[in-house]
Amino acid sequence: MSDFPQRRTPPHFLPLERFGVSVIIFVTVCTKDRKRILARPDVHHLLQEVWAEAREWLVGRYVLMPDHIHLFCAPGVPDARPLAKWVQYWKSRASRRWPRRAEQHVWQRSFWDTQLRRWESYEQKWLYVLNNPVRHGLVTDARQWPYAGELNELCLD
Repeated sequence: MSDFPQRRTPPHFLPLERFGVSVIIFVTVCTKDRKRILARPDVHHLLQEVWAEAREWLVGRYVLMPDHIHLFCAPGVPDARPLAKWVQYWKSRASRRWPRRAEQHVWQRSFWDTQLRRWESYEQKWLYVLNNPVRHGLVTDARQWPYAGELNELCLD
């Protein structure tokens, strides 16, 4: 057994910015206790609305699974607040407008994030995420999953 303390939440590093190169972050957010409450039309619509309102970061492609979300995002303004604050903001907005009060507390406290480095990694990650419903046995073809989309086109320059 290690003498090191066990990490309870993932670290959230500041995006590494390189002159003239876009920043895209891959984010995974889970529901509290992995409740299967996300893959529903009204929740899908609510999250699209909340992400559209929280414009400091732009949501690109995303997939809602029953108990977690995968999304890609990028700063929408030059001095966007830190990613952790933005995620906290939209989770709070969604919770306040959640369609079924009995499902509160909606979100796991933290989230996982990874900065993408190349266009190939965006495409590779997207194909993996897009096929998540197939791997979980929810559909036989990823195009059948109704809880996926793209709100903004994100590009790595």
